[in-house]
Amino acid sequence: MWADDAALDAAERRLDEWEKSLTERAARAKTLSATMRDLAGTAHNADRTVGVTVDSAGLLIDLRLDERIRQQPAAHTARQILETTSAARADLLRQVGDAVTDSLGDDASAQAIIDSYRSRLLPDQGSNDARR
Repeated sequence: MWADDAALDAAERRLDEWEKSLTERAARAKTLSATMRDLAGTAHNADRTVGVTVDSAGLLIDLRLDERIRQQPAAHTARQILETTSAARADLLRQVGDAVTDSLGDDASAQAIIDSYRSRLLPDQGSNDARR
């Protein structure tokens, strides 16, 4: 089947390189997954009366309200919490982008991961996803 030993050797080298590449990608993916689980986004509003932290899924895990909050209407406080939560999610997305790019580079799979996080963390306010 093989015309000569050189062709067989070349084919074996290509297979070895392919296997090594797959092993390296799997190791990078495992490391990236662990890194992503540990990420958290944090933000404060302008006057630092509201502080928010979200976990790696963008879920609220900490909310800090300064006592000065009591001097403003509840509706204003609610808006500040929502805006600060969005800012914390944007911070998380920035960290996700950095981690993915550091691990995978700028290839299509890296961009797909970032886009997936972006659509979940910062949905278009006019879309149906934002109302779920």
